[in-house]
Amino acid sequence: MSKFNIDNDAIRQLAELLDDTKLTEIEVAAGDNRIRVARQGTMVAAAPAAAPVAASAPAAAAAPADAGAHPGAVKSPMVGVVYFAPEPGAAPFISVGSSVTEGQTLMLIEAMKTFNPIRAPKSGKVSQILATDGHPVEYDEPLIIIE
Repeated sequence: MSKFNIDNDAIRQLAELLDDTKLTEIEVAAGDNRIRVARQGTMVAAAPAAAPVAASAPAAAAAPADAGAHPGAVKSPMVGVVYFAPEPGAAPFISVGSSVTEGQTLMLIEAMKTFNPIRAPKSGKVSQILATDGHPVEYDEPLIIIE
């Protein structure tokens, strides 16, 4: 049986990264070693925080709930932080009312220090932007609606 050396500093750094990015889990692999840090309580804590906002703005709460089922919803393919511009201070890729073509870059999602372009799955007009620039998004979360 081989002995697995636990890198406590790496685990602490990953836990701090979870705090900084508000992600619920992160996994890092190097060779045969793999470290996964997850927080179950983060998701539970986020739900009550969203409830008062929903109570004060019922129309806004209804849109995101229905947005995932919308045929024009563009959902996040990964967990990360969403950015709507290529760099700070630059013009955003899209805005509400923008016409987009299939394959056009809509936004970037940063995951593990890599910026991943999210491209339009179809041509159309951006009717809603559901994500907030610079904030974390979860896998399969609706980001925008293209009509």
